[in-house]
Amino acid sequence: MFTQLYNQYDWKETSDSIYRKTTRDVEHALYKDGKRTLEDFKALISPAAEPFLEEMAALSQQLTFKRFGKAMRLFAPMYLSNECQNICTYCGFSLDNKITRTTLSGTQVLTEVEAIKSMGYDHILLVTGEANRTVGVEYFKKALSLIRPHFSHISMEVQPLDQEDYEELIPFGLNTVLVYQETYHKEDYKKHHPKGRKSNFNYRLETPDRLGKAGMKKIGLGVLIGLEDWRTDSFFTALHLSYLERKYWQANYSISFPRLRPAEGYLEPKVVMNDRELVQLICAYRIFNEEVELSLSTRETQHFRNHAFKLGITSMSAGSKTNPGGYCSDTESLEQFETSDERSPSEIAEMLRHSGYEVVWKDWDLAYDYVG
Repeated sequence: MFTQLYNQYDWKETSDSIYRKTTRDVEHALYKDGKRTLEDFKALISPAAEPFLEEMAALSQQLTFKRFGKAMRLFAPMYLSNECQNICTYCGFSLDNKITRTTLSGTQVLTEVEAIKSMGYDHILLVTGEANRTVGVEYFKKALSLIRPHFSHISMEVQPLDQEDYEELIPFGLNTVLVYQETYHKEDYKKHHPKGRKSNFNYRLETPDRLGKAGMKKIGLGVLIGLEDWRTDSFFTALHLSYLERKYWQANYSISFPRLRPAEGYLEPKVVMNDRELVQLICAYRIFNEEVELSLSTRETQHFRNHAFKLGITSMSAGSKTNPGGYCSDTESLEQFETSDERSPSEIAEMLRHSGYEVVWKDWDLAYDYVG
């Protein structure tokens, strides 16, 4: 399990080693031939790399074109429920927020599906709060059964489950699971998750291991940028990614970059990451790992997304609604967080085409998984 490797690292020592990186370390990481190491990644995310942003951006773009071409996958999140049994200091769905709770019925699910399909999507991300009693495995099976006939690729971002649960859901059409650690700082993690199953740091940390053992095709990682020092958190994410790629090499992997956004009971970020720093992080991941998929959500502004996507991003959400029923059936329910880029999928697609990119509305086709 990754827990054993994680426990070999000290947060402060790791952070100090990042901030000690020098211009020479950055040049070594940037201009070397061959695969970059985790020490190289530290250099690329360090303050010492900030003057090299232009060179990093050019290399990141080059590596992305070589591996992925000028193609951008688009996806839409579909929120099934805002029920949640956890208290999280940064989330609008937190148990201690006095809000109206909504879980979509089968009819409402199909209404949302129709609305999302009408936008052109063939890739959907299902999202819920973490409420096992209300939206547990049996609910997911029913929802997936309704949704599967309409989409070639189904991703899910819900509460961590046991390995056996994932094994049960895969035959229902589940291709990808995103599970963000939020922060790898164990003590501060406890401060932000004081109640509920999510307060179990190690269980969440070991979720990608359970996904790998279950045979999930793609696993998504990330942290909530703003809860802790973004450089140190990002190193631990890269450490986690490297471990998973070695142990569960059959799976594909993705990284997301959610910055803390306003929400009900809004938490002020402990650390504010500016736009240049986010560009630096995106480029650092691409230079470090040419194969990993990098995703950028509608949390970011129109201006930022119009420029940053060219530097290493391979998938983007568009037209996102972060409340259950938000596309059609219950547009007034509470959002998990505020989006920033509110352009429609067709507007995003036009922007991408104008930039010379091919717009891809799905991830892969299930037919590729079967040999005749």
